[in-house]
Amino acid sequence: MELLETLLQGLRSACAAFPDQRRGEVTYSMADIGLSAFSLFFMQSESFLAHQRALEEGRKMSNCHSLFGMTAIPTDNHIRAMLDPVHPSYLQPAFDQSLDILRQRGGLRAFQRLGGRVLIALDGTEYFCSHKLGCPQYLTRRRGKGKTENYHAMLAATVVAPGHAMALPLMPEFIAPQDGAEKQDCERNAAKRWLAAHARRLIDLRPVVLGDDLFACQPIAAAIRAAGGDFLLTAKPTSHKALYDFMQGATLDEYTLTQKAKGKRLTYRFRWFEGAPLRDGPDAMLANWIGITVTDAKGQVTYSSAFVTSLPVTRDTVAEIVACARGEVEDRERELQRPQMQRLPPRAQLRPRQAEPCHDVRRHEPARLRVPYGVRLPRSALDRGQIRQTGAHALLRAHPNHHGLSRLPRLVDAHADPDRLKAAAPCRGSTRTMMSVLRYGHLELLPWPVPGAYGTPHAQRRRRRALEIRSSRRRARSC
Repeated sequence: MELLETLLQGLRSACAAFPDQRRGEVTYSMADIGLSAFSLFFMQSESFLAHQRALEEGRKMSNCHSLFGMTAIPTDNHIRAMLDPVHPSYLQPAFDQSLDILRQRGGLRAFQRLGGRVLIALDGTEYFCSHKLGCPQYLTRRRGKGKTENYHAMLAATVVAPGHAMALPLMPEFIAPQDGAEKQDCERNAAKRWLAAHARRLIDLRPVVLGDDLFACQPIAAAIRAAGGDFLLTAKPTSHKALYDFMQGATLDEYTLTQKAKGKRLTYRFRWFEGAPLRDGPDAMLANWIGITVTDAKGQVTYSSAFVTSLPVTRDTVAEIVACARGEVEDRERELQRPQMQRLPPRAQLRPRQAEPCHDVRRHEPARLRVPYGVRLPRSALDRGQIRQTGAHALLRAHPNHHGLSRLPRLVDAHADPDRLKAAAPCRGSTRTMMSVLRYGHLELLPWPVPGAYGTPHAQRRRRRALEIRSSRRRARSC
């Protein structure tokens, strides 16, 4: 939680530096406006701000205050009107802060590959498209039936690593019309601008730039090398005719490796060639070409690709280089650009909690934020009790007279822990009692008795069937 608060404070400082053309007293500061826009993406909920405003009116408290430290919640239209004129470069300090924290705490070691190098994946992505709406910064393209699309795109730069589930986004470069340019902007031009603006400050990471076939050209490769980095780019035969013509008939180094992964036996065939030109002409830049083919136990090809790189390729390093260049890294980088599964409900309320002793006297729970309305814990966790606790809590144990249970005081030792007891009322039309239990700082509604307390549905059906057979036998004997 301390790290999250540090990052949010850095973002707040960056938003506070946004240019503000307003004069006199204002209701919403630029920091609150910037954090309001960020909160939508953090919570992954379009209706987040509207729900928080409703909570603020009713409870005088919301996540915008407790989590993001905002003093007031602006409207959506006001956020757009104030942030549209702000240049994206004002957010550069927030990206630099994330990287600096990883440097200081040793977090970059988990991303290092190829002898201490860091992989940076470049890939273009679109984030808006419309046939009707547009602005001076949009790009255009022709579609079928004479239709024209207006869209916004950017070049995303991300620190990635094979086998690592996390990724670190860096400052992107927006693909937009440039002053004095006759042609429309593209990913390659955006990549050149990104390297010129950011590559020098990342030189201590010994970066290896990853990219698809679009970036495997001499201008991009030369720009990467001039910035002090190495490149590892996909190279397809259809777009690199000079390179493949040069290697035709040449003797390639080869290495074969057989491994068993996920119960399947796979054979990896690596081939490489050193000093292949990226284009025709005497000034052509030389690079090392690597090809890989993966076959299964039946000899069928499951994967095939090729790459060009400035890294030295040997029998000992070719497998690791290909592992860094294969599609898993780029696929992971694309997944981060899509909406992810919500890990925190957008309507959950985060409230500050003071430091207090935990249920285990050997531990002390620090002050942090809590979610009163959390996700219901599985029944197995309730039966076992909390982690590192000697046993299940008495409030969660089944009562022997559960059929006639109608009031919460009939629970075993129910009033021994009044902090956990919130409210209780009998269910309408049933003998069950609904109770609210505060557990791990979560307010949960748990039915009593606990579902499944009488065994699995299959066991219950078997029990009912046995009772029916027994009853039929009694009736037969009585006749």
